[in-house]
Order: sequence, then structure tokens, then C-alpha cells
Amino acid sequence: MLFNSIHFALFLPVVWLLYWFAAKNKLQRQNRLLLLASLYFYASWDWRFLLLLSFSILLDYASGIQIERVQKKSSKKIWLILSIGINLGFLGIFKYFNFFSETFADACHLMGFKTHPLLLNVVLPVGISFYTFHGLSYVIDIYYQRIKAEKNLVDYALFVSFFPLLVAGPIERATHLLPQLKKVRTFDYKNSVNGLRQILWGLFKKMVIADQCADFADTIFNHYAGFSGSTRMVGAFFFTIQIYCDFSGYSDMALGIARLLGIDLLRNFAFPYFSRNMAEFWRRWHISLSSWFRDYVYIPLGGSKGNTFTKIRNVFIIFLLSGFWHGANFTFIFWGLLNALFILPSVIFKSNRNYMEIVAKGRTWPTLGEFTSMFITFCLAIFAWIFFRSPNLNSAFNYLNGIFSSSLFSKPEIFPKLLLLQVGIMIFIEWLGREQQYGIERFASKWPRILRWGFYYVLILTCIYYAGVEKQFIYFQF
Repeated sequence: MLFNSIHFALFLPVVWLLYWFAAKNKLQRQNRLLLLASLYFYASWDWRFLLLLSFSILLDYASGIQIERVQKKSSKKIWLILSIGINLGFLGIFKYFNFFSETFADACHLMGFKTHPLLLNVVLPVGISFYTFHGLSYVIDIYYQRIKAEKNLVDYALFVSFFPLLVAGPIERATHLLPQLKKVRTFDYKNSVNGLRQILWGLFKKMVIADQCADFADTIFNHYAGFSGSTRMVGAFFFTIQIYCDFSGYSDMALGIARLLGIDLLRNFAFPYFSRNMAEFWRRWHISLSSWFRDYVYIPLGGSKGNTFTKIRNVFIIFLLSGFWHGANFTFIFWGLLNALFILPSVIFKSNRNYMEIVAKGRTWPTLGEFTSMFITFCLAIFAWIFFRSPNLNSAFNYLNGIFSSSLFSKPEIFPKLLLLQVGIMIFIEWLGREQQYGIERFASKWPRILRWGFYYVLILTCIYYAGVEKQFIYFQF
């Protein structure tokens, strides 16, 4: 069930009405209703996926209780390793088994041995990477005594499977979400209106910007051999905008839907394309995943402490894992390593914490130096996204060969002016709202009511105009 589908447009109002009227001020009713809604939401993809999700929930629920109950450190570690091992084992089988099998067969072929890879004909369960990381952080936090084990199975199951975040995040922490599930939620009109605005902005970014950019990016990337370097640059630009508007649009919708239900989810994007270096970019892009790897991998390895070798090693480990998390393809691994190279200078020279506030805070426009830094960072992101988008490394390098040629300065064969104008309007609105949680949180708030509502209706009608084939969100494949 897609957020941008008719099915979901019928599903959400029903859940909302039952939640605030049938389950009003009754905590367990609210949680049971949300859990049933979440399970139905997930089953709408494929009911068989529920079996794996349910097993994962029960495994981590029981493991958390046992880790807290047993006294010996060694026994706690056994339960922790059991939970992590089984979770990663399932993730490995469904997501990475064929990749490793094919890679092993290719390696044998290079050494002169003939072998056929053993491949599994299995469908990747939607959202498995996200809910697996929910459970892993939960049991790890219990092991290190950051939280207590949750005894209420309904509450824990809801924490893992809450439908706004289930299939593409944000990756929640038990320390943040579980306490909210232990308290009765009461209806808040202002919070709900804020949620609706965020949903609308997310829909606009997905349906109007991302889906249109996808059409042009797919055409150019899939047939790049017949296009000039300038057209390939246009394709790379459109994919850069597509992946941002697609994923941040999903996150806006997820956070907005949760707000309608009185729940606050972790922020996942903070205007990353306005970053002044790659360290800042990664603090603002897919925040829940970046912070997960920081807290559960990078810092335990020593983080930025220690000698230069340790810093370099830790940076490469975390970005290698980040790339591999996105998919079983060498393009993702290379993309991760590229980002490690981009961020490494700021880590070595201790400038990775230079830009903690949003650019040009309190000012309308950036300085020339800030604009130059943002432009360079944006170009580095475009370069890396080419590997992320390409089906294999050979295609990525061939794509780049055309860009770094004299044809880069020719007139592009594809240059959709209307879409570029729409992208420019979206960027301008986000620039004006960059100090807020999302682009239109306070945009037009001081306008007369008729103009403000006129702006909202323009967004709604534009989304309806571009509605057509329901396109999945990019991160559903991860």
C-alpha cells in the first residue's frame, strides 16, 4: 500500500476516525488499533511477509526480556548474539545470499574453476532492512542498560511495525518511540494541521517533482550511449533531485501521518543539499540511518578518536556498511567508498563539526563563500549518485566518460523547461523554510487566509494533475 495510492487515501481516514473516536483516551485501545492497522498495511504488500515480521518481533521481544532477566554477563551476551545473529542471518539470506553466491562463482571463474552459483528464488520482503535495525537497536540498548525491556508485547510490536515508518523508516529508537506508546494520546488540532501540511508537501515532492524527474532520469540512464555529455549531466541532476524528493517526500508523509495520530517520529532529512561540506551533508541526509551507524558502529569502534589510521579505518567501515545496507551490488559499495573519500579530509583535519547550524541562519541569502561551498558539495553528491543509480560499475564509468568529454558543452537533447521551473520553485520554497522542520511548515503563514489556502489548493491540484500510475518509493527496495 503506497502513501500516494487510492488504497491508502481510504485507509488513513478510517484509521484516523477509529483512533480518535472509537479508541479515544484509551491507551490499550489506541495501541491495539494501530497495531492491527499496521499489520493490515504490511499484509497489503504480501500477507506472507507478516510471518517474517512476526518472527522478528517475537525474537527480539523475548531476547530483550532474557537479556534483562539473566544475571551473568556471559548469558546476556549469548542472548544478544542470538538475536543479532538470527536477524542478520535472515537479512543476509533474503538480501545478500545471491550476491555472495554470484560473487564467489565469478571469483572461481577468474581462477580457472567452473562453477554455477546457487541462487535463491525469493522475494525481498519490503522494509526488512528497516524493521531489522529497529529490533537490533532495541536489544543492544537493553544489553548496555540504556533502556528496560518492554514487557507489553502489543506495545513492542507496535514500536517495530508502526505503519508510517514500517517500510522505509525513519529507523526509530526504542528510547524515543516506546515512551510515547506508553502514554494516552489526545487530539491536538494544531499538531494535526501541521501534520496535514507536511503530508501535502511530501506528496508534492513525490508526485510532482520526483516522479517527473524519474521519467527523464530513467530515459537518459537507460539509453545513455546515445546521449551527449550535457544530456547525461541533465540525467544525473534529475536523479539527484529525484532521490531526494522521493525519499524526503516519503519521510515528510511518514512524519505527517504520525503527527495526525499524536506521535512524533525522528526527523530523517534536514535540507541536505544546502550543506557546505560532505560531513554536514551526512548529518542531514537519512539522519536516522546515519545516526544509527554512528551510535552502534562508529563510536564503539572509537569514532574520531585515536590515531589517523584508526580514524580512516572507522570512516571507511561505516560508509562501506552504509553502501552495503542499500543493496547487494558493487555500485552501492563503491558509492559508499566514494562518500568515505569525500568526508575523510574533514575528519582528519577535525573540521567535520564545523557546520552544525543550517546555512545562512537568520539571513535571507548565503554569502558567496557559502554558496560556493554548497555548489561544490552538491556536485560531489551528483557524482556519487551516478554510481548509486547505475546498474553496474561498468555502466557508471561509461556514463561518466561521456560527461567528461567535449560534448558536455553541447546543447542537451533533453531539457524540460517546465520541470526545471518546478524544481526551482521547490528548492526556493525549501530554502525559505530551511530553518523549520520541513519546507512549508511556516511558509505563507503570514499571508491572508485566502492566499494561504490558495497556495495549499495549488499544491493539491498540482498533485492531482500529475497523479497517474502509482510509482513506488525508491527506498522500498532497500
